[in-house]
Amino acid sequence: MMLSIISFSAICFAMDTPEELVKKTADEVIAAIKNDKDIQAGDQEKIFALAEEKIVPNFNFEKISRMVLGKNWTKATPEQKAAFQTEFRTLLIRTYASALSKYKNQVIEYKPFRMEDGANTASVKTEIVQPGGQPIAVSYTLEKQSDAWKVYDIVIEGVSLVTNYRSQFAQEVRTNGLDSLNKKLAEKNKAALAKTANKS
Repeated sequence: MMLSIISFSAICFAMDTPEELVKKTADEVIAAIKNDKDIQAGDQEKIFALAEEKIVPNFNFEKISRMVLGKNWTKATPEQKAAFQTEFRTLLIRTYASALSKYKNQVIEYKPFRMEDGANTASVKTEIVQPGGQPIAVSYTLEKQSDAWKVYDIVIEGVSLVTNYRSQFAQEVRTNGLDSLNKKLAEKNKAALAKTANKS
């Protein structure tokens, strides 16, 4: 009896594979968009809430932040790191929310998924098929945590999110310092928030 309970518990708490995680998240997000006319109409508050609820928990923002800042992360103070993570996280949520607001019945196709036994990293390759347009190749790179797989990079049409932001931010940090970058990100997020508020 005890063995059965332990086996059942193991099944209940079994970790999703990287592919299962990506598929489940995409399915839930698409279903939410299709079932909410406000989101379809561009309600930014609801789109942000959807991104926060369904997408954000599956990302390792600390790892993404470390990779984006590179050597500048090791030089940063705890306060600078915290400020950067806060503003960069907001920037990414806005980016995903913007992508969600453009959803128009695209279909996600999944490429064959392979992962070695015991691997701690994995890549899930997909294509977004658009009506009347060229498919967009999107690859998710994930790392195994103690309780779940987490996304730490997205490659769209061969361009890495991490590499793209690293090159954008490196010049600013090199020229004016990390505090300046954090300030500019905060101003950008604040301006975007005000723009959203004016639309509603």
